[in-house]
Parts: sequence; C-alpha cells; structure tokens
Amino acid sequence: MSGSEEEPRWLDAEEWRAWRNYIAGQALLLGRLGRELQESHQLAFADYEILVRLSEKTDHRQRMTSLADEVVASKSRLSHQVARLEAEGLVRREVCDSDGRGVFAVLTEEGFSRLQAAAPDHLHGVREHFVDLLDDEERRVIGDVFERIVAKLRS
Repeated sequence: MSGSEEEPRWLDAEEWRAWRNYIAGQALLLGRLGRELQESHQLAFADYEILVRLSEKTDHRQRMTSLADEVVASKSRLSHQVARLEAEGLVRREVCDSDGRGVFAVLTEEGFSRLQAAAPDHLHGVREHFVDLLDDEERRVIGDVFERIVAKLRS
C-alpha cells in the first residue's frame, strides 16, 4: 500500500496538545516579537533576521543564495526583502568578482547602526516571551528537538 492508502497514524490527545500549542505559541511569539520590532524600530522581523545574519559574517557580507538558506526564505522572497532594505539604505548588493554571477548582500553602516539600536529591545522580548519562561533542561530539550527537526527538513 502507498502512503496515501494507509490508515493515518492519528494523533493522540498529548500529541495533539503538543502540536496545537506549538503552532499557536510559535505564531503568537513571532507576532509579538515582530510587532515590538516594528513599533520600536520600524523593522520587520524577517528584515531584522537578515541584518543579524549579515552582521555575523566576515565583512558583513554573504551570498544571497546562502543567506536565503539561512533565513529559510525563497530566493525570490529574499530578493524582495533585500530590495526593501536597499531602499532604506540598510543593505546593498554587490556582484561577486570571482564568478560574476553570484550576488552578495552587504550590511551598510546605517544597517549595522539600526541593528545595534534594535538588538537590546529585541533580546529583551526574546527573554521575556521565551527564554526566561523555560528552565535549563527545557531550553536544552527545545534546542535539541529543533536542531533535529531542522536537520531532517534540510536534508
């Protein structure tokens, strides 16, 4: 029998509870953190994540394809986001000298300054709405579980 012809493996009550609370919690958490960034720093959550990733790279630059993978965005979606960030002067694009086809996203000084201004408030929200609600063991388990999920889904 193919997968579609088999009887589904229905979720039991505890599995449903975990799944539904994950879906609601993730949506509420990202929504709250996004609102806080937007209200305080006029940054979308996804844009903030791009600025963070670029800030962590040598020379604050990264190939667009690699950046898309890291922020879990399609190349098209990332291109639109970077265009918006370019219009604000937070990021610029540069053609890769070595192959002429690759494109880098580069964090500008203005982008780095905006990130530095937003980071303390964002980290406060991450702590208040997530990290500080968990004990050490729960943080370890969540880290392990999602590391495993990310690895499976990226393979």
